[in-house]
Amino acid sequence: MKELCRVLDVSESGYYRYLKNKGKPEKDVLLSDEMKKILEEHPCNDNYGAPRMKQALEQRGFEAGLRRITRIMRQHGWLHTPRRRPKGLTMADPEAMAAENLIKQDFSAEEPYRKLLTDITQIQCADGKLYISPILDCFNGEVLSLCMRDNMKKELCIDTVQALQRYPVKDAILHSDRGSQYTSAAFREVLETLHIRQSLSGVDHCYDNARMESFFATLKKELLYRLPTYRMPMEEVKTKVFRYVFIYYNQLRVYTRNQGGWPPSVFRRMQLKLAA
Repeated sequence: MKELCRVLDVSESGYYRYLKNKGKPEKDVLLSDEMKKILEEHPCNDNYGAPRMKQALEQRGFEAGLRRITRIMRQHGWLHTPRRRPKGLTMADPEAMAAENLIKQDFSAEEPYRKLLTDITQIQCADGKLYISPILDCFNGEVLSLCMRDNMKKELCIDTVQALQRYPVKDAILHSDRGSQYTSAAFREVLETLHIRQSLSGVDHCYDNARMESFFATLKKELLYRLPTYRMPMEEVKTKVFRYVFIYYNQLRVYTRNQGGWPPSVFRRMQLKLAA
């Protein structure tokens, strides 16, 4: 054996390692097969980048470096270039009574239902524009409330907040921009009834609600920009948005801000169970 290894110019340990692994699938093949399974679990999973794929693999017991995952995904054409970015929608009310910015771009939270974000975005449908109003929990990224209408009047935002009654939101902070919907007397009255404190972004301070804008970018990149919404009835688009948010985004999608990448609702249940 030593003579054979000398002739082949290989070490004995390397030769025996070759024999041991002979006939076994390469590690990259095993890893890429698992990545393919992850991408096929849900249509929206094909938006996963390397960091989110890494956490999805770890949840299944597969350890791999980010560079290796990126290389494999690039080889298989699983990496996508960013699509267009959504623009802001609501306009500041110049006559609005001043309110303090309570979160100051700190989008972290130590427990659920304490620090909430909201805003409005829009998408063109066959029968008009659909306005989407969610409320997001900074603790785990979970969307707690979602209302959609064919207009962006203050009632859209009021109904979005009213849906928070089923959660323990007393003394929570709700942050938004200074759009007239959020600075209206009717909206503030609802906040007062629910004992929610209001926080408002500064005028032209686009980063003051950056995490909410990030959610809108995700919603549009992963769902809305991939659909011909301009040819679809508004009610059909509403159904797809609800399913994406409450079935996929909250319950299934790897969420990289959460420890372990657990989906928002799963992470909340895990943390509340640990605290019990």
